[in-house]
Amino acid sequence: MGRKLWLTTSAAVLLWTGAAQAQDAATAQTDQQDEATTLGEVVVTAERRTSNLQETAVAATVLSGESLDDRGVFSLEQLQFVAPSTTVQNYGQGNFFNVRGIGKSEATTAIGVGVTTYRDGVPVFPGYFQTEPYYDIGGVELLRGPQGTFAGTNATGGAVFITSRNPDFTGVNGYVMGQAGNYDNLKFQGAINLPISDTFAARFAFNSEQRSSFHDITGPYSGAPGDIDMNSVRASFLWMPTDALRVLLKVDYNSLDFGGYPADPALATNDPFEITANGPHSGKDETARVSLNVSYVLDNGITLRSITGYQDGISVFSTDLDGTSALNNTFYDRVEEEVWSQEFNIVSPDNQRLTWLVGAFWQQDKVTFPVTTFPEGAYHVGFPEGVLDYYIFGETPKETKAVFGQISYDISDRLQIQLGARWSESTSRNENVYTTYPAFGLTLLQNDEVTAEKTTGKLSLNYKVDDNNFLYGFVATGFKMGGLNAPNFYVPASSFGPEDVVDYEIGWKSTMFGGRVRTQVGAYYMTYEGFQVIVGDPAVPLFSSIVNVADETVLMGLEASAQARINDWTVDVGAALSKSELGEFYAADPRIARSGTCNAETGPASPNCLNLDGNTQGYAPEFTFNIGVQYDVHLPNGATLSPRMDYAHIAESWTSIFNNEALGDRLEARNLVNLLLSYKTDNWTLAGYVHNATDQTYIAAINAGLRYAGPPRQFGVNLTRTF
Repeated sequence: MGRKLWLTTSAAVLLWTGAAQAQDAATAQTDQQDEATTLGEVVVTAERRTSNLQETAVAATVLSGESLDDRGVFSLEQLQFVAPSTTVQNYGQGNFFNVRGIGKSEATTAIGVGVTTYRDGVPVFPGYFQTEPYYDIGGVELLRGPQGTFAGTNATGGAVFITSRNPDFTGVNGYVMGQAGNYDNLKFQGAINLPISDTFAARFAFNSEQRSSFHDITGPYSGAPGDIDMNSVRASFLWMPTDALRVLLKVDYNSLDFGGYPADPALATNDPFEITANGPHSGKDETARVSLNVSYVLDNGITLRSITGYQDGISVFSTDLDGTSALNNTFYDRVEEEVWSQEFNIVSPDNQRLTWLVGAFWQQDKVTFPVTTFPEGAYHVGFPEGVLDYYIFGETPKETKAVFGQISYDISDRLQIQLGARWSESTSRNENVYTTYPAFGLTLLQNDEVTAEKTTGKLSLNYKVDDNNFLYGFVATGFKMGGLNAPNFYVPASSFGPEDVVDYEIGWKSTMFGGRVRTQVGAYYMTYEGFQVIVGDPAVPLFSSIVNVADETVLMGLEASAQARINDWTVDVGAALSKSELGEFYAADPRIARSGTCNAETGPASPNCLNLDGNTQGYAPEFTFNIGVQYDVHLPNGATLSPRMDYAHIAESWTSIFNNEALGDRLEARNLVNLLLSYKTDNWTLAGYVHNATDQTYIAAINAGLRYAGPPRQFGVNLTRTF
């Protein structure tokens, strides 16, 4: 740990020192060269107004749509390879998405996410439905650390803001792309922008992809395990009858069939793509989303904004729970989710010493486990199927109300203070939730409710050293509400408490070499109270429950990133070093047979009641690193040939707070290399790509005792025509 800390700190210091010494020479070049080689300004909009990333007190990775394409980021899973401190465990529709070790770490709708995702201003489904592809994207902003002012209760680890490309009035334009690759991969994508009048424009986009499975499955199974068939369409409409009024409507539809997620036991030693199974495999998401963004600028420069969202989705998932053909342990799940949201903002003009923003937010999220025909319409676990089965039916609606605001005051031309706060009230209910055990003739009914309210926010002090250097320090808080455990044979339903995070952070952002190099360096220290985990039920040995870690959990780390554009070279680099420690906490590992109680505060310690003091938090690797290098070769007639290489390293991590390697809790390090060679001439781009060029076999996720392999080497070509 100490050596890694020294190396990361030294690299950041050397980067700045060398850049500072050469800055005068770089700025002496001609204006024409500057325009050709400098980096464009990067803006963030997550704080409800447009601001320069280099002068905003937030640790963030911001990527344009073109950068996403160049770096092979087409979905949430690949985002972890281009952003520091980020991990994504892809085991199905309910991925574990964590930033700095905080996010989603348990496969249950009872626990909320810790990294919330917005698409076109609307917070998307908070539990399932995270597989929507990135296409025709304007930009992605990944903010690290609690976002308690603007994103609210489900952003203890961070927030992601994804913006698709908007219609515009520049003329008829767009693109079409076709791709062919190994594993029978075929992909088609495109968009067209139509300025229908001087005040009304539309944009239509689509994405379609098919691919054969990576797996060779032997043994009796059902479905087409791992074959994907994804189809998405989007329609966007922009109406601007005056300079003051802007109305933007977007409608998305996704039909995403992944054919299932084959897996085998976590401790297996065979090739993870050679699977034996006798259970079903399926995985399909069907979603629709409507977002309406209306803004009006008053004569005094104040902006009124309304953002309305509606989402509806159906997710179907089934798998072989033991991952072998030896047993008949199966799982079926059908989830229907409907989300309504509404946000209002009143935003002051930017060009004044005191700026402010106030807002209100409401969201209704209803998850339904329908009572329909077995197996597709049921939440059903067979352990083994037909012998010991149980089913869950019912609805789990959640409602959130919030008001928030932020004030920024320029004490001087260089010194600024910011204060943001958000009050939230959240309610989670179980309405007629039935757990049935047919073998015992037993049905348990749960009608319960839990409510929590909390004020979170951020206090920041920002100092602009000069036009090229920006320093900041802040304290920010985050909150994730508690929830309800399901009833079991012996005890009624119980509740678990909320999570609270306090983040102390300092950072330094600089722009050097006459605008050719940008850097971000930051350090954070976070205290985490009430971490929600699944452990053996403290009172009943046969069952598991969600509980809160009794003592304080500490997370700390360093993060650094840089982007450079020097002549024909483009370089992107990011690194993060982190450390986490659980406080004193006794818990029973549900995978270990035990007897007796296990009190979270007093134990007693035993082979099946463990003191987890000092254990590492799950999904919190100590070191992440990524670098991308591109060189543009200029050819006759204005053509360019651009080779690019991206490398990402994510160190080993634990998938459980029990840190038990013998039970499969260890997720080994991964080192991935992507290659891209693109030839551009006029409006045509021909590109050859290789993802996971070294064909590293690695485990991408471990969940419920099963391991899920990451994608093997994929290669192919694509051809894009812009117009």
